[in-house]
Amino acid sequence: MSKFIITGTDTDIGKTVFSAALMLGLEAAGAAPHYWKPVQSGIEGDVDTRRVQKLTQLPKERFLPESYLFSEPLSPHRAAEIDGAHIDTDALQPPDVDGDLIIEGAGGLMVPLTRDNLQVNLYKKWNIPLILCTRTGLGTINHTLLSLEAIWSRNISLKGIVFIGEENKDNIRTIKEFSKAKILGHLPIIDPIDKDTLIAAFADNFDIKDFT
Repeated sequence: MSKFIITGTDTDIGKTVFSAALMLGLEAAGAAPHYWKPVQSGIEGDVDTRRVQKLTQLPKERFLPESYLFSEPLSPHRAAEIDGAHIDTDALQPPDVDGDLIIEGAGGLMVPLTRDNLQVNLYKKWNIPLILCTRTGLGTINHTLLSLEAIWSRNISLKGIVFIGEENKDNIRTIKEFSKAKILGHLPIIDPIDKDTLIAAFADNFDIKDFT
């Protein structure tokens, strides 16, 4: 069974949309993928778990409840403080599921979960391969290489990089050449975003063998 952590170089990268696409790709390959977002900050509108469920139309039992759900769309450490809560990073562990597990992180790698613990340290403890989602546009070279440095300096396993956004071949080439990391694919802008367009985009831009 495959397990992956979907992380990003920043917030609003497109991790949730890619998570939905990966769920559908694994489902089409005959797997039984499950989705888990351990920490959700911000509850206005749909939370990410519900959004992925709507996009994929997969059974509800494939979507595990958040361990922490905070009202404000802020860094988890601050959102927890506002709600009078505290994230117990020692107790936070990936659930056992019968099938593949897609874990979506909150924001970027270096997001604080508490006043003394960063999210990347949790990833190190879990020892699950990371998929790094990054933008294609201006600034992505710096942000991606810095994120890779944070991963490599902690000896965290990297499955590969996913680019999200409008096509920018030179940025992708430059990051590949400097990092020597595996490029898993490029998820383009999708409009509208629904189950069918996600299935088509994943099939056109990714090789499911990289995830199985």
